[in-house]
Amino acid sequence: MRSTNERPPRRSSLRAGVVLAGLGLLALGGCAGYHLGPVAGRPAGATSVQVTPFLNRTLEPHLTDVVTGALRKRLQQDGTYRLATHDSGDILLTGILLRYDRSELSYRQNDVLTVLDYRVTLTAHVTAQERGTGKVILDREVTSFTLVRAGSDLASAGRQAAPLLAEDLARNVTALLAEGSW
Repeated sequence: MRSTNERPPRRSSLRAGVVLAGLGLLALGGCAGYHLGPVAGRPAGATSVQVTPFLNRTLEPHLTDVVTGALRKRLQQDGTYRLATHDSGDILLTGILLRYDRSELSYRQNDVLTVLDYRVTLTAHVTAQERGTGKVILDREVTSFTLVRAGSDLASAGRQAAPLLAEDLARNVTALLAEGSW
């Protein structure tokens, strides 16, 4: 029998310790894919990338300029690579805009024929090649999307979607280049 001076074991502090240890393991596990230091053994900005205007095989005009500008801007912001603007880059980035699709997402409440929102998708085949060796470091299709409110003028909604699609595509391509396992 216990005396009145003895304290019972503290289960709440034990539970708190177990919970904190579990949270610590989860936090460390979330960093498992993160790599500290230079990408592909090179320090940031040591390699330059030249972005050539993409070929446009879609029926949507003016996408080439928007996509090329967004890619150049995103590469500069990322900082993993230096953008080659006046000379040939160490890596040549080329691409072909393959598909521009618009699919209906929602319709007006009282009119099931009038589309309210669209999902606009742009797919490009992107290739990155080392200029000196000819080694292909990226060769794949990359897709971007955005949501567009149609409003009364579908053409202007499409023009508003182009920069958003280009930014999303640039973000995806830059991430593939910067995080490349090549």
